Amino acid sequence: MKEEGYNIRDQSLPHFMTFTVVDWVDVFSRKNYRDLILESFNFCRKEKGMILNAYVIMSNHIHVVMRSKNERLSDLVRDFKKFTAKNCINLIKTEPESRKDWMLKRFEFAARSHSRNDIHQFWKYGSHPEEIFTENFMWTKLEYIHLNPVRAGIVEKASDYLYSSARNYVGTQGLIEIDLIEPKFFDSIKEANFGHFM
Repeated sequence: MKEEGYNIRDQSLPHFMTFTVVDWVDVFSRKNYRDLILESFNFCRKEKGMILNAYVIMSNHIHVVMRSKNERLSDLVRDFKKFTAKNCINLIKTEPESRKDWMLKRFEFAARSHSRNDIHQFWKYGSHPEEIFTENFMWTKLEYIHLNPVRAGIVEKASDYLYSSARNYVGTQGLIEIDLIEPKFFDSIKEANFGHFM
C-alpha cells in the first residue's frame, strides 16, 4: 500500500516518519497546537491501535516512530494527519493568534495546487516512511528524533525538551505515555511470526 506517494510495504512494522507543515510554517511554536498533537497521539494510542515508540514536535514538523496494532499503518497515518490538520486550522481560526491571516493565506494558497484539498492544506503531502527492520536502525532513528531539539540549539540535553519522548527513555515522566522500545525488541517481533527477519 502507498501512503501519499511513498510505499509502506509491511503494514505491521514500525516506521520512521516526518509530518511537515506546508511552507515550513512555525505553527508549533505555540503551546496550544503542540498540545493538540499530544492529545491526538493519546487518542490514536487508545482508540486507533497506534503504537507510538518515539516522537518529537518541532516548530514546523514532527518526527515519529510508530506502527499499527491492526496492521493498517497507511490508514492510521492518513486519519492522524486529516484529524490534526482540521483541528489545527480550527484552533488558528478560533483562538487568539496574531499570525492568523498570514497562516490561513499560506494554507489556502497551498490548497490551490492540489485538487484533493478543500480550502486549506495544512500538512505537506507524504511522510517519507522508512521501514525499521533491525534493532540498530531503530536506535539510530530514536537518537535522531530525540537529538532534534539539541541540534536546533533549543536545549543542551535531549531530555530537557518537553515535547518529545526523550524523557520517557531516561526514566523521567514524559508529557504523554508512549510504547517504549526495549532491548531485544525485534526478538519479540520474530516470535510473533513475521518470517522475513534474518
